[in-house]
Amino acid sequence: MKKVVSLLLASAMALSLAACGGSGSSGSSAPAGGADASSGTTTEAAAPAADASSSEAVSISIWQPTDKEAVENWWVEKINAWNSEHPDIQVSREAIDRSDSYAYDNKVATAVTSNDLPDILFVDGPQVSYYAANGIIVPITDYFPDTSDFAESTVAQCTYDGQLYAISATESSVAFYYNKDMLKECGVDTDDLDSRTLENPITWSEMAEIAEKCTTDSYVGTHIVMDHGEGLPYALEPMYISEGKDYISEDGTTAEGFVNSDEAVKTTAFIANFIAKGQANVDPITDEFLNKACATMIGGSWEVATLEANADFDWGVTYYPVADDTKKAVSPCGDWSAAVTRDCDNVEAAGQFLQWLMGTENVASYAAAIAKPATRATAYDDPAMADYKDGPRALLVEQLQNTAVPRPRTPSYATFSTDYAEAMTNILAEAASNGTVDEAYIKEELDGVSTKFTEDYTTYYQ
Repeated sequence: MKKVVSLLLASAMALSLAACGGSGSSGSSAPAGGADASSGTTTEAAAPAADASSSEAVSISIWQPTDKEAVENWWVEKINAWNSEHPDIQVSREAIDRSDSYAYDNKVATAVTSNDLPDILFVDGPQVSYYAANGIIVPITDYFPDTSDFAESTVAQCTYDGQLYAISATESSVAFYYNKDMLKECGVDTDDLDSRTLENPITWSEMAEIAEKCTTDSYVGTHIVMDHGEGLPYALEPMYISEGKDYISEDGTTAEGFVNSDEAVKTTAFIANFIAKGQANVDPITDEFLNKACATMIGGSWEVATLEANADFDWGVTYYPVADDTKKAVSPCGDWSAAVTRDCDNVEAAGQFLQWLMGTENVASYAAAIAKPATRATAYDDPAMADYKDGPRALLVEQLQNTAVPRPRTPSYATFSTDYAEAMTNILAEAASNGTVDEAYIKEELDGVSTKFTEDYTTYYQ
């Protein structure tokens, strides 16, 4: 059955939670009142209010991956507040562990086949198109007729076939981090990096020059492999777009002439060259940048909070690098989004709850709890988002609001992601083994990605 097969394919993306700073990432605290996050069990984040037993009350259930304690506490507080104020619509949330396992994805896959989905389901941004195309989630456009306050990238990621199918409170981004202490030792002008603007980001050649200067016997010059799953297409896509070709056509129907284009081969060769020259590790250690095993990093927005809390060195962050010949600024985005499922018996009640949940004040406090950029522009006027007024967090918001491009919106994205990650892993491993970059081999691998995407899309969706 196609729906089950594709959904289980999507679970291959579960290993790369860092790709969008996802819920349930390893290292999360145990959820409030629940089991340890590593146990693979589920927990109720909030119980219905005392009067929820009324036979006239509408019950709305939510499934979402577990997250750190601050986020779990936020959910308890908010659901209790809603239930107290809305005795006619009672909400409960099941927080499901996702770290180092496929528990969440498998639970959803089982529910799809048994028609036992919750009323509201949180899905990762690039999977919205898959769920929408297969009728697993329903349009919520009527409940969000004006999305002008939400980031354009968020709205785009959550839209399929002209309809809004999901909505998110937070976003993610990726930028260029640098260890100022290391760079100064290697003769790199960190003041120049600190002074860059969105109109004048560093270029590929500048990134490569820094990596070469800062590769020593003690550390490599840069970090470009977020993981060998969804982290690869997520973090690296802006390089392809900046060079001139995205992975997949804008209408989401073909990868031929895109992921295997001349521009894509050039981009992939540039990336692989860091590995071939020993300037980046094909299998980085955990927290490579924090542990001072690399001087620079293509890293996610979630790294800011980690570095603020733990780094014992001077560091900085600047905008995502651009291709030398186009100077086109692009950055990644995407995050978990709330959708109403086909099994919801009262879409009106679920829509009312989502309208409230995604209000400015709730978005601001949630974004502050999870330490991610908010999707709503007005959220940044809330005191909860004070940390995003300047510094690295403000830079990431600026990127999100001006250069963010969502991953391809296609129901075959899970197939693409898995095949691209496998191809890139092969390409980078070959570069590491031979110490050179073979563009013919790159073309062959990318041709394979295009062929498999075509097979999946034409078989099930064309």
